[in-house]
Formats: sequence, C-alpha cells, structure tokens
Amino acid sequence: MTSYVPKSSFALMATVYRKIFPAVNEELSHWQSRAEQIPDPELRTQALASIRTKRFHCLGGAVYSLLAGDNWRTALRFIVAYQTISDYLDNLCDRSTSMDPADFRLLHESMGDALSQNNCIKNYYQFRNEQRDGEYLADLVRTCQGVMRSFNGYEMIRGYLLRLGGLYGDLQVHKHVKVEERLPRLKEWYSEHNTENESLSWYEFAAAAGSTLGIFCLVSYALDNKMSCKLAESVMQGYFPYMQGLHILLDYYIDQLEDREEGDLNFCSYYDNREQMKKRLVYFIEQANWHTDHMPDSHFHKMVCRGLVGLYLGDPKVKSLDSGAEMTRKLLQVSGHKARFFNWNTRLYYRLFS
Repeated sequence: MTSYVPKSSFALMATVYRKIFPAVNEELSHWQSRAEQIPDPELRTQALASIRTKRFHCLGGAVYSLLAGDNWRTALRFIVAYQTISDYLDNLCDRSTSMDPADFRLLHESMGDALSQNNCIKNYYQFRNEQRDGEYLADLVRTCQGVMRSFNGYEMIRGYLLRLGGLYGDLQVHKHVKVEERLPRLKEWYSEHNTENESLSWYEFAAAAGSTLGIFCLVSYALDNKMSCKLAESVMQGYFPYMQGLHILLDYYIDQLEDREEGDLNFCSYYDNREQMKKRLVYFIEQANWHTDHMPDSHFHKMVCRGLVGLYLGDPKVKSLDSGAEMTRKLLQVSGHKARFFNWNTRLYYRLFS
C-alpha cells in the first residue's frame, strides 16, 4: 500500500488544501443536495444548518483519511458521512422539539448502526413529531455500513468502535435532557466508568467521550489493511481519553462566551478558575503527546495534537475571552513550533476568508 502520510507540517497543510478539502467539499455537496430534498421542514432546516455551520468538523476529521493509503477516498467518504450524522443529530437535540431521553437515545442508535456491517435500519424518529426525512439519515447510515463491509479486519476494531460510539451516544443523551437533570445524569454516568479514568474529572471524561477522532483513526488504518489487535489497542490508548479530551476541551474553551449567552452546557465552565483550566489543558497536551509516542505514524498523530492546539487557538473567538492571549501563549509554548505554524495558518485563513 502507498503511504500518504506527510512528514512535515508544511507538507501536511499542502496535501490537505490540495487534495483533502476539495474531496470533502464534493462529499458534502452530495449530502447537501440530499438534505434539500427532505420533506419535513424542521428536519430539512436542521440538516442544512448542520452542513452549513459545522463543515469545519468534516474538513478537520478528514485528515485521518491519509492513514488509509490508496483507500483514502473510501475513508474520507466514511468520515464525512459519520461526522454529518453527528452534526445533524447535535442540531436536532440542541434545538429539539422534544426533551425526551428516549428520543435522543433512539436518534443516536443510528451512529451505532453506522459502525456495524449489517444492523437493520430503523425509524430513528419514532419518539418525535417530525418523521419524514426522505431516507436522509438512513442513507448516511448505509454509506457508513458499506465502508464497514469493505475491508478485512473489522472484527479487530469492532469492540473499540462500539465502545467509542457508545460513549459518544451516552454523552449526547445526558447533555441534552432537561437542564435540572443534566449534571446528575452526567455525574452518575461518570461514576460508572470512574475506575477506568480516575485521573479525570467528570466533565473531562465527558469531553473525551464527545470526540469522533478515535473512530476515524481506527477505520482509516483498517482500510489500509494495516490493522492488528496490537494496533487497535494502541489507537484506543492513544486517543481515549487524552487526544479526544483535548479536542473537545479546546472546542468548549473557544465557545465559552457563546455558550454562556445561549445558556448551553460548557465543560470548561466547571474548572475552579482559569489557572486550573490552563494547567489541565497543558496536562492533556502532554498526555496526548506521550500516549502517541508508541503509535505507528507517531509524527502524524503528534501533528494532529499540535494542529488541534494551533487551529482552535487561532479562532477569532479567542480574542474575546478573558486572558485569551495568555492562554494561547502558554499552550502554544507547550505544544512547540508546529502548533505555532498551524496557529499562524489558521489566523491567516480567517483574515482572508471571513
């Protein structure tokens, strides 16, 4: 198999802009066309909004397709479809006409089914008023299932996929219920897993559960026929909880003001103070780097870690945060020159295109 994993930050960015982003935009154009045909106006609105406002999630996640070698297009097709399900359901739950945990649970069963080879498609809208989506969600699931059937070694990653997907689904249920129920449910859920993750607070564990990066990594490696039981375990340990936790904590960090105004749950708000938050983000960066040391393509995974820091801290929203400049300096210092490179690229992108 041919390796497409760049060795340098500059080569990675060049490959992403030249090859990955155009392919992602092609895939999203297809799903946007499908979303425009959804009969129910509310479902159509949320599907189109998720593609319009959360395109960045697919663009960022698709970098993992480089791990799939010659099958990078297949990996990218899966990543875009799976992330589109995630973003669509997040919109449905955030702006829900329902506050029923059973509704949120059934909607997110689609993500577990998408990680299977042959699970039957069901009516994921059973517990809500809106029903007619023109097979939009079902077709996203079928696209993912088609990829799951396309490679050898599925059984080696199946358990890890379902664990990561299950944790993600649990989080989405608990965080979207009635406000007064959220913290008790999240803390109880954390207590069930506390023996595995004693170094994390409940909100850090929840953050780690909220990322899809480990799933993208496992599927991409499997598509390159590199998968082994040892590699699957290495990816799981490398990505959960620290790489995934860093990903989502940074996402929440830059959204603090927005979430405060909207009254939305934000895990960064539970740190005692900004100094504690800074120390914990540094800890997550250090742990993510340490845990990816022994992975194949460790240079790639370290670039992803540094890229997360650089990209998120390059967002214009950081300027509005208290001590945002100080936090940025510290985290970029810990992450090194490659993070500063990604940060510079991100700030340039926003200046040119926003």
